[in-house]
Amino acid sequence: MEKIKSGFKEVVKFIVRGAIYIWFKLFYHLEINGLENIPKEGPVIFCGNHRSYIDPPLIVATAKRDIKFLAKEELYENKFLAFLGWAFEAIPVKRDEKDIGAIKSSLKDLKEGKCIALFPEGTRNGLAKGEKVKDGVAFFAVRSGAKVVPCGIKGGTKEQRKLVINYGKALDYSKYKGSKDKDVLDNITKEIMDNIIELAK
Repeated sequence: MEKIKSGFKEVVKFIVRGAIYIWFKLFYHLEINGLENIPKEGPVIFCGNHRSYIDPPLIVATAKRDIKFLAKEELYENKFLAFLGWAFEAIPVKRDEKDIGAIKSSLKDLKEGKCIALFPEGTRNGLAKGEKVKDGVAFFAVRSGAKVVPCGIKGGTKEQRKLVINYGKALDYSKYKGSKDKDVLDNITKEIMDNIIELAK
């Protein structure tokens, strides 16, 4: 029975990913750059700037890797986003608190060579709102040794319809694996965000 459920979900993922991709191409004239920068195997942490609800499905539809998103629980109040969360096995996160379950689940996936994605800003347009950038990406990178792929997203608005996603070169922080030094985490977070901001220009 589990194999049937798993097979059904894979078919759903394939169809939904394809439909989202086509929608972005037709409606937003999607442009994708830097796919060659994404490791074809091994654990990867995708992280990008966060402007709207289309950002998670955009990465899911274009990265050519199976990705689990860390998504705040409130997103599940939207039926479409809840469906995407089910199809792509999103990891629900309790906002404004240290969600140990989500952390353990994410580290387990990375240990198994899977991919996760999250937004360092923590919320939509976090930088513009003056929000402090979260160090979650740095934490997962040094705990797991996974490579980090920064993503810059721009367009997809009334002012600029054309939607562009730029995947940057994979960043390797394996030399810091296991480090708990706050300065190390802060420096990694800054480097990742600098890359994201540059890619989103």
